[in-house]
Amino acid sequence: LIDRLEAWNADNGTGLEWEGHAWIGTDLNRVWLRSQGERIDGRTDSADLEVLYGRSVAAWWDVVAGVRHDFKPGGSQDFAAIGVMGVVPSKYEIEATAYIGQSGQTSARLQAEYDTLLTGRLILQSLVEVNLYGQDDPQRGIGSGLSTLETGYRLRYEFTRQFAPYIGIVRERAFGGTADLRRDGGEDIDDTRFVAGLRIWF
Repeated sequence: LIDRLEAWNADNGTGLEWEGHAWIGTDLNRVWLRSQGERIDGRTDSADLEVLYGRSVAAWWDVVAGVRHDFKPGGSQDFAAIGVMGVVPSKYEIEATAYIGQSGQTSARLQAEYDTLLTGRLILQSLVEVNLYGQDDPQRGIGSGLSTLETGYRLRYEFTRQFAPYIGIVRERAFGGTADLRRDGGEDIDDTRFVAGLRIWF
């Protein structure tokens, strides 16, 4: 599933963002592949790939563990990863993952999505993503504690379940040490942008 493949044009340049995942296996044991990243003005600003083993522990819930490789920002680095992914009773899709890096860096990412069915084909997706870090990493523009919070609303039209174009609005805000590092670098600490993209399922 390529959940988001989207472009935008904002004050800080044109951009392209992606997020997708795939799995191989059975309902009980799976290998998950997850990736997300962003390119701004033709440069890769962030990109990662995760390879995780998932074990079903309850209906709609997997515990996952494996590795994440960050290609950007900064030099490439590897993390061990452990987390959970699934659907809570109110139908929110949740991914919560903790990471331990090769240099001792720790971080966590929490993402929640909710689909509101407006018609049989028109769907509004709400998304919240929170990133936290255990220590400062000025080389990569990361401060300890709550780093970034992203919220977004994307309205898609499903011609089929496999193909759905969408438009949306996304807001990201930096906090704490990450916000300080962005200010020092002359960057904004919050950004709101309109996006257009595709959701594709194979």
